[in-house]
Amino acid sequence: MLGEKSAPVREEPVGGIAEPDRMPTPALLNEVRQRIDEVLRDFTAAKAQQIPAGVDIGPAVRALADFVLTGGKRIRAQLGYWGWRGAGGEDDERDSAYRAGAALELCHCFGLIHDDIIDASETRRGRPTLHRQLAQLHSEQSWRGSSDAFGNSTALLLGDLCLFWADELLTRACGPDRMAAVRSAWHEMRVAEVCGQMFEMVAQAGRDFTVATGLAVARYKTALYATARPLQVGGALAGAPADLLRSYLDFGTPLGEAFQLRDDILGVFGKPEVTGKSATDDLLEGKPTVLIARALDLADADQRAAIDRLYGDPDLDEDGATVLREAILTTGAKDSVEEMIKERVELALATLADSRATGEARRVLSDLALMITDRDS
Repeated sequence: MLGEKSAPVREEPVGGIAEPDRMPTPALLNEVRQRIDEVLRDFTAAKAQQIPAGVDIGPAVRALADFVLTGGKRIRAQLGYWGWRGAGGEDDERDSAYRAGAALELCHCFGLIHDDIIDASETRRGRPTLHRQLAQLHSEQSWRGSSDAFGNSTALLLGDLCLFWADELLTRACGPDRMAAVRSAWHEMRVAEVCGQMFEMVAQAGRDFTVATGLAVARYKTALYATARPLQVGGALAGAPADLLRSYLDFGTPLGEAFQLRDDILGVFGKPEVTGKSATDDLLEGKPTVLIARALDLADADQRAAIDRLYGDPDLDEDGATVLREAILTTGAKDSVEEMIKERVELALATLADSRATGEARRVLSDLALMITDRDS
């Protein structure tokens, strides 16, 4: 969980005297999260009241609002806020940064909802996925037709609605003088998300299990979408100069790759009661991860045969999953990916240290980088 791990407090020299920052990172992150959650709560409540008269979709919209507000680490929102703060965002403009952070979270929810439909996932954040909740609503109402088809279709539309809401909220974040720069990073973020998802699907269908492919998926689906561009959205909101926006890209890209590599490990070895999602979905789907690519690179003939046979088998049972996990461990693939995570975090932190971001933001972003890449959920 965010806030449980923190790097040593950076001390900034002020007038020749080193003074520690006033508030520890967990407290700062918690404060930002609370304020962003307030924006999300007020905004979704207002939207639920704006359903056109005579259009009885209230239960579905309320389910969406509940999904947005329940669980989640708010990583993209935090990065957006601290990207803004690092570019000199002033206290009297915080509401603008909170709205932008909330917009980033809504955009993320759009991606999660669609991703869960694509992957036919059953759980998210320790609860049934939105499309499963809506399928259950269909069954409880004894409506005609397929509950699964209703759940998928309705969740797809609600995911779209999340994206529309995100756009609307973003327009409230700043004036027209900075909106062009904010929109540029925002558009790049959304294109990276969709293209990365499609690239992953193509690679998965073609069983393109190479490290190069796995890293390309991680770069587009996660690094540019989840870390680098949100930082730039926040930076642009504060009027960041081009060199700082570039530093955010150079910091956020290896950080996002490390974040995805950690996610790949948790997708196989994580505890569902902690991660809130299945530890077999990636194995069942045959995701083109760096973890499985390294396992194949390092496997002997018997291990490779087992991986080829079991990985991506839709009928995979727990015994088969155990065989796969054992193969990944004994080949040394997990240790290899752990080393890749370490290298990328070190590169990200070095880039951040050399950036023009403000001292408080550098310290918080450094701590946050360690939190999101050394986690169990």
